[in-house]
Amino acid sequence: MSTPAIQATLQQMQSMATQAASTQPLSGAQASATVGQGGFGSELQASIQRINRLQQTANNQAMAFQAGDPNLQLNDVMVDMQKSSVAFQMGLQVRNRLVSAYRDVMNMQV
Repeated sequence: MSTPAIQATLQQMQSMATQAASTQPLSGAQASATVGQGGFGSELQASIQRINRLQQTANNQAMAFQAGDPNLQLNDVMVDMQKSSVAFQMGLQVRNRLVSAYRDVMNMQV
């Protein structure tokens, strides 16, 4: 990752932090409108697709680096591989929590 890209990301994070600190808490109606129209299922599917894209990108970069692509640096490849690994682990933990919650609900006595 180049220095300008790091600086741009840092500026974006700072502006998002400023926005988050300056906004008022959302009411229930505003929060549901902010989340989106699709609901939980579509958000889950979008997250899985993002994880998949991260993994594909990391794998493609690793293959290109191994093939000797002069435009790729090892640190960029390693950072992208770590991003995809962390995203996959996060998705796995979300899945585990969902399964656990489902089992808890199914074991409840009515």
